[in-house]
Amino acid sequence: MTDLYPAADQRKLLRRAATAHTAAARDVETFLRRLPEVPDPADITEYATLLTREEQTRAERQDAADAAGLQLPSLGSE
Repeated sequence: MTDLYPAADQRKLLRRAATAHTAAARDVETFLRRLPEVPDPADITEYATLLTREEQTRAERQDAADAAGLQLPSLGSE
């Protein structure tokens, strides 16, 4: 059966992706607030893991935005 409201579904997916990205960015912020003055190897590993998750959710959010019709022109100079 064909979905009668594909645009609404895409917006719902985009909202979910944005929520996941916001949560991932918030986790990075929380980590940075409790980061000691001299990070140890475990802190560096945790930071790398958090950044990877944040970057992944940002990419997923962008993909969802593209699918919802929110493609942006390149902002870089050529």
